[in-house]
Amino acid sequence: MKQFSSKRSIQILAHLLKEYGIFDIVISPGSRNAPLAIHFSEMDELNCYSIVDERSAAFVAMGMAKSIQKPVAITCTSGSASANYYPAVTEAFYSNTPLLILTADRPVDFVDIFDGQTIRQKDLYKQHSYGDFQLLEDHEENAEDENFALIKKAIELCFEKQGPVHINIPLEEPLYQLVSEIPNFPPVEKTIQKKSEEFSPNLAAEWNTSKRIMILVGTRDYSEELEMQLSQLVKNHSVVVLKEANSNLRHDKFFAHIDRYIFNFNEEDFKTYAPDLLITIGQNIVSKKVKQFLRKAKPKNHWHVDEFWYPDTFFSLTEKIKTAPEKFFSKLLNFVSLEPSPYYNLWDVLRDKRDLKHEEYCLGTNFSDFKFFEILSYKLPENINLHFSNSSAIRYAQLFDFQKNNIYCNRGTSGIDGSTSTAMGFAMKDVKQTVLVTGDLSFFYDINGLWNNYIPPYTRIIVFNNGGGDIFKIIPGPSSTNALDEFILTKHHKNAEYLAKHFGFAYTKVEDEDTLSRVLDNFFKPDAKAKILEIDTSAIENADVLKGYFEFIK
Repeated sequence: MKQFSSKRSIQILAHLLKEYGIFDIVISPGSRNAPLAIHFSEMDELNCYSIVDERSAAFVAMGMAKSIQKPVAITCTSGSASANYYPAVTEAFYSNTPLLILTADRPVDFVDIFDGQTIRQKDLYKQHSYGDFQLLEDHEENAEDENFALIKKAIELCFEKQGPVHINIPLEEPLYQLVSEIPNFPPVEKTIQKKSEEFSPNLAAEWNTSKRIMILVGTRDYSEELEMQLSQLVKNHSVVVLKEANSNLRHDKFFAHIDRYIFNFNEEDFKTYAPDLLITIGQNIVSKKVKQFLRKAKPKNHWHVDEFWYPDTFFSLTEKIKTAPEKFFSKLLNFVSLEPSPYYNLWDVLRDKRDLKHEEYCLGTNFSDFKFFEILSYKLPENINLHFSNSSAIRYAQLFDFQKNNIYCNRGTSGIDGSTSTAMGFAMKDVKQTVLVTGDLSFFYDINGLWNNYIPPYTRIIVFNNGGGDIFKIIPGPSSTNALDEFILTKHHKNAEYLAKHFGFAYTKVEDEDTLSRVLDNFFKPDAKAKILEIDTSAIENADVLKGYFEFIK
C-alpha cells in the first residue's frame, strides 16, 4: 500500500508538478523535507534521485535540465542545506537553465530564535532567481487556495524564464503523518506566456548599409535551424561568423578558433578587422581576447538577439532584439541583400595563414596538455555529449576541432565548482555517451559529483592532471607573485586512482603520447563500468607550450 504525506501543501505541489510535466526530482536527505521525499517517491509518475551533497545535487539537476531541456526540481532540508544550492542557482540564472528549487523550512515563528537548522530562507536566492515564493502553512486561512496559486505561478515562471525559481515551504511537526489516498484536485488552466517580437524594418536598412558585418555566437545549444540560417548568410561570403567551441555550430565557413586568429592583434589590427555592424547571439563568451578586440573596435551598431538577456558586453549595444535567434533570422533573411563582402575575404586570408601555422606547431609539439587536446580532437567518437570543465579545459578546446559533437560548459558564472556534477546529471538523462574533459582542480573540487548511483556505464571522464591550476601560469599576473604555487596555482601531488576505485569507475593512467593514443582507441568503447582516464602532465611546463603556440602563430 502506498503512503503519501498528509501535508496538503505537499499534495498540491506534487499534483502541479505532474500537471506541468516536471517529472524529475533530485532529493537530498533530511528530516524537514521528509514529507516531500515520502510523497514524491510514492508517485509513479515522478522519477526521484537521491543525491546526498546539496551543492552537487543542484548541479546534477542542472545537468539533467540541460539534457532534457525542461525544468527539474530539487528539494532539501532546512538550514545550511539550502545555502549549498547557491552556486548552482547562480549558474542556472546566468545560463537560463530551469531549476525549481523546493526548500523545506521550519515554521515562520522559528526563524532567528536559534532553533536547529534554521536560517533566513525566505528570498534566499532573490538576487539570482526569477521568482521567490513562500507557501502558507496548512493551518493558515485560505492556505489551500493561495498555495495552489503560488505554486502554479512559480512553475509557469520557471518555464517562461527558463531559469531558477524558488519555493520555500515552512512545515510544522509532525512531519511523518501519512495517508493512503490523495483527494482530487481541480483541473489546471495553464497560462504560460510565450514571447513574441515584431521585426523592425529599420534593422534591415542598417544591415544593407553596413559593409563589415560580423556575427559572434556565444554559449548556446545546437540548433539545426540556426545553422541553416547562418549558412545562407555566409554562402556568398556576405558576413563573418565567429563561433566558439560551445556555440555548437559546425559550418566550414564559420570562423571556429577565435583565439587562434586574434590572440596577437595589435592596435592597428583592431581597426583593420573591426566590424561596423556586430550581431551577437547566445550567452557568455569564453574568449577574453574577443572581448578586448570588440571593446576597442567600437562598432557603430551592435544588436544582441536573445529571449532572456541583452548584455552590453562590448559597451556598444544599440539594439535589444527580444526573441529567439531562429525567429529573428527567418524574418531578416527576407529583407537583406547578401552580396559578397571584402570583409569576409580579409578574415579568410587571416584564417588560412593562422591555420597553417597551427598545423606546423602541432607537428613539432611533444607530450603536454596541448598535445593531449590535439590527439583527443581526432580520437573522440562523433555524436557524443562532450562536457568541458572551466579554466584551462574550455580554453584548450577553443583551439581544436570538436565540432562534430554537442559541447557543454558551465559558462554562466564560469566556475569550476560543479563541472563533474553537471556532466553526470546530463549523462543520467541521455542515451548517448557523455564524456567529461576536466582539469585536475575542477575534478578534485567536485568529487561528490561521482557519489551517485545513477551514472550510466557508458559515461567517460578524462582528467588532465598538470599538478595544479595551470591556468594561473597562462594568464598574465599571477606568475609575478610569491603566492603563486601555494595560494593561487595550488600545487599538489594527488591523483584519481583511489577515487575511481572508491566510486566504482574503471581507471587508467597515461604519462606519454604513445600510450595515450593507444588507450584512447579503446577508451570510448562499451564496457560494464564507467571509466576515468587520467593524463599526467605534471612534470611538463604546459604553460610554456601554450605560450609558445601563440608566439609561433603570429
